[in-house]
Amino acid sequence: MIVDVHAHTPTHRDAVPDGEARAFTSWRTDRAVVTTNTWADFDSAMSDADVAIVFNIAVADPAGTTGIPHDPERTNDATAEFVANDPARRIGFMSVDPTAPDCFEEAERCRELGLVGVKLGPNYQNFDPLGAPARAFYAYCERNALPILFHQGASPIRAAPLRYTYPLVTDEVALSFPELRIVMAHMGHPWGKETVATIRKHPHVYADVSSIYLRPWVCYESLLAAVEWGCTHKLLLGSDFPIANTGEAMAGLRGVNTILEGTALPRVPSELIEQIIHADALSALGLTVGEPVDR
Repeated sequence: MIVDVHAHTPTHRDAVPDGEARAFTSWRTDRAVVTTNTWADFDSAMSDADVAIVFNIAVADPAGTTGIPHDPERTNDATAEFVANDPARRIGFMSVDPTAPDCFEEAERCRELGLVGVKLGPNYQNFDPLGAPARAFYAYCERNALPILFHQGASPIRAAPLRYTYPLVTDEVALSFPELRIVMAHMGHPWGKETVATIRKHPHVYADVSSIYLRPWVCYESLLAAVEWGCTHKLLLGSDFPIANTGEAMAGLRGVNTILEGTALPRVPSELIEQIIHADALSALGLTVGEPVDR
C-alpha cells in the first residue's frame, strides 16, 4: 500500500470560481504553485496513492500566512467533509491553536467529526512549540493516541519564525512525551541531518519526505544521512499537495542519484527508496482507513 502522509485539503469542492484562483511563487523554483484546487484535482494528484492524509492549518488568514487558502471558520469541517466523501482513501487530521482557550473543546469536536490526528505549524500559527499551552495539548494527544504532524524546517513566509520549526525542538517534545506519535514534515529541510538524528533515537518519531525532492542536493544529502544512520525505515512518503503530487514525489525519490553521475559519491540504494515509497505509515501512526462509500 502506498500512503501519502502529507496533503492539504482541497480549497473548493467544485470548480474554482472566477476571481478566486490563487498562485504562490515561493514554494518551488521551477514554477508557481496554484494553491486553489478542487476535490477532483486532489483525486487526480493522489492517483498513485492508495491512501492520503489530509489537513488544513488553523490560522486566521490562511492565504496570507501559509499561501494555501481556506475558510478559517471551516478549517476542520472542510477536511472532515472531504474525508467522509471517500473514507477508504482519505484520512483527516484536525488543526487547532494550542494557545486558544477552546482548543480542547475543538479537538473533541473534531474527533467526533472523525478526524484522527493533528497538523500543527508553530511557525505559521505563531505559538512556542515548547511553551506550556503546547505541552498541555501534546499531553492530550498522547493520552488520546492522536499523532501530530509538525511543519518542520524552512518556509518562505517572512513572519514565520524558523526557531519554532528547527528539528531539535521535536527532540525536546519527544523526550517529554515518549508515547506521542510524531511526523516531522519535509525531513526538516534544510536540516535533514538534524532530523535524522532525532528520528533515530525516538521510537515513535518519523519524518516525511514531502517537498525535499524539489531540491536535488537537499534530497540526496538528507536521504544519504538516513542511510548512514540506519533509519530509512523511519521515513514516510509525502507529496505536499498542491505543491506536488504523489507520482512526482515517487519519481523525485527514485531519481535521487541522478545528480551523482560522473562522481564517486555514495548512492542511496534503490531498495531503500522503495522502502520509503511503500512504508507502512498507517501502522507506524496507529491509524486505519474507513469503509468505502457507495457511489
